[in-house]
Amino acid sequence: MQADFSRPTLAIDTSTGYLSLSLHSDGQTLLHHVEAGNRQSEQILPQIGALFAQAGISAADLGAIVYAQGPGAFTGLRIGAGVAQGLAAPFATPLIGVPCLDAVACQISAPCVLAATDARMGEVFYAWFDTADHRRLSDYQVGKAAEIALPPGFVAIEAKGVGNAFALADAPPFAGTPDMPTAADYLRLAQSGRYAATGAAQAELLYVRNKIALTAQEQAARKALT
Repeated sequence: MQADFSRPTLAIDTSTGYLSLSLHSDGQTLLHHVEAGNRQSEQILPQIGALFAQAGISAADLGAIVYAQGPGAFTGLRIGAGVAQGLAAPFATPLIGVPCLDAVACQISAPCVLAATDARMGEVFYAWFDTADHRRLSDYQVGKAAEIALPPGFVAIEAKGVGNAFALADAPPFAGTPDMPTAADYLRLAQSGRYAATGAAQAELLYVRNKIALTAQEQAARKALT
């Protein structure tokens, strides 16, 4: 399946507490990026409708829909992917999943970039990238920020970090800024052609944590170790 970027393209990011939507149409990029918390599900369709109205298009006009693939907030990711599938299925619109850490990393162009985001439960999602050469240097991972190791061949002074994990009290042990992407960044990455398009039925999310919650006993045991 091939995306048609000559037609309007919608990007959806609900991987954090923000509702972030971007629509590229007729040479113009529209952006809606607001903190929505647990109201993403009630706001997302009206806000997409508002973007469509502003651009004078409908879902049938889209040449592709881009969605945040994860890792990120479990419920938010499912909301975004579900809406993307619902909009795409009636018109066989191609879907493009962009990993969230790729979008975080793309805010910096450097040979050694650590993208790290808050994974809750005292952990962070992270991966290393050479964004100057469009390469990922490690797997997508989740773990304690203090345990993040440099990729082979690099030293700490070369590392540039980005993502909301750098705003945490237990931030990764590298220099970094807490900047996070918007849906416009996901859209730009999708337009690069480096991410495959699929049909609505084949769209998948990217999970790096098998367990999304701890029992009360497990939470108590973890606190006792800190």
